[in-house]
Amino acid sequence: QHIGAYQARLHDRLITFLDTPGHEAFTEMRARGANVTDITILVVAADDGIMPQTIEAIHHAQAAKTPIIVAINKIDIPGVDPNNVINELMKYDLVPEEYGGSTIEVPISAKTGQNVDKLLEMILLQADMMDLKSDPTAKSRGSVIEARLDKGRGAVATLLIQQGTLKTGDPIVVGNTFGRVRTMNDASHKKLDSALPATPVEITGLNEVPQAGDHFVVMDSEKDAREAGESRAKKAMEEERNNGAVVTLDTLFSTMAKQDMKTVSLIVKADVQGSVEALSASLKKIKVEGVRVDILHAAVGAINESDINLAEASGAIIIGFNVRPVGQAKTDAEQKHVDVRLYNVIYDAINEVEAAMKGQLEPVYKEKTLGTVSVRELFHFSKIGTIAGGLVTDGIITSDSKVRLVRDGVVVYDGQLGSLKHGKDDVKEVKKGFELGLTIANYNDEKVGDVIEAYTMEEVKANA
Repeated sequence: QHIGAYQARLHDRLITFLDTPGHEAFTEMRARGANVTDITILVVAADDGIMPQTIEAIHHAQAAKTPIIVAINKIDIPGVDPNNVINELMKYDLVPEEYGGSTIEVPISAKTGQNVDKLLEMILLQADMMDLKSDPTAKSRGSVIEARLDKGRGAVATLLIQQGTLKTGDPIVVGNTFGRVRTMNDASHKKLDSALPATPVEITGLNEVPQAGDHFVVMDSEKDAREAGESRAKKAMEEERNNGAVVTLDTLFSTMAKQDMKTVSLIVKADVQGSVEALSASLKKIKVEGVRVDILHAAVGAINESDINLAEASGAIIIGFNVRPVGQAKTDAEQKHVDVRLYNVIYDAINEVEAAMKGQLEPVYKEKTLGTVSVRELFHFSKIGTIAGGLVTDGIITSDSKVRLVRDGVVVYDGQLGSLKHGKDDVKEVKKGFELGLTIANYNDEKVGDVIEAYTMEEVKANA
């Protein structure tokens, strides 16, 4: 995602805005320890109200523990009522000051400019209440907003200065990279010799492209910068190997003891709203002395990449009820070592989380996916029911497999394979890249586009 960084001036004070099409980029930065925002501005359209992506953005901002100012946009449209949005927001703990809460809410029109000055005033007021200060004389440090490789200029990094004054020629270490600030431009591409705190700048002069969310700090010499960069790179590789910060249900009790955890963070995804509410409420009721369950995000729908990013950044465990990871989410979870637990009985989820928190988690059976089939055509027969014709897109399907039928990321049916055919022949297995026909025992409502997952259950012993 491209992040735009720009500044607005009010009463001789500068406000720096970081604008992104979504919240995922900031969540990924937070996963690397960078909190680049002091205040979150949540823009909600008065005519659309609260959308699923709005709820997701609220939960991500709340997890980052930044104050939220709500800008209710499009109040210039005849007939819209900002109070409808305000009432909806209260369901998500965003209670306005007039109702006894602490959330600042400003109705605006980006089109006409109505109340935009008031919004800026509220940002400055919030900043004053937070006593946001930075020392321009300190050694400069901050975070990487984004970075890229430019053919003509080499590694180009957009930095947000959070402390001190950055100057051209400064030796600098940025994440695992290092160099000297060769050129520096502001948001309007004007060349700068120096830049103060809260200024977004684009610099060149690094030996490699850093990652968004990396920290930078000015060093005394280029030699120091090189040594620090190489040391950071070595440390990062060791951390990757050790992977010590991962929180899983299996290791939850020992992690709680080692890190003196006071909260267990969970993300809940389910197939219908009733299940989301029932599961979330039940999980919150789990009582273990000195520790509480914190539901960071709860929503209807498949487990997506945004859920994985939030879990990684917050050290959360994902609880899925009758839903599956979709798209890149499954791969991301494996690469980022996020624990995704899938259930089709609510009590199983509650009992496992409670047992894990008490250190009583028994060896469990964990699912192992054998293969997946994409359903491409259907054949209906009066005697045997529906045969689903499809392609094995991953792994292998065996005739004795347990199977799960998934539609748009939601589990529709879980059962046993009835029969497995290749052409007209009954077969014991079909591998990736081959077509097949299959029936599911006691089920006849397959649809083109469905995904059928074959799986087996393996016993997994809990790690200490």
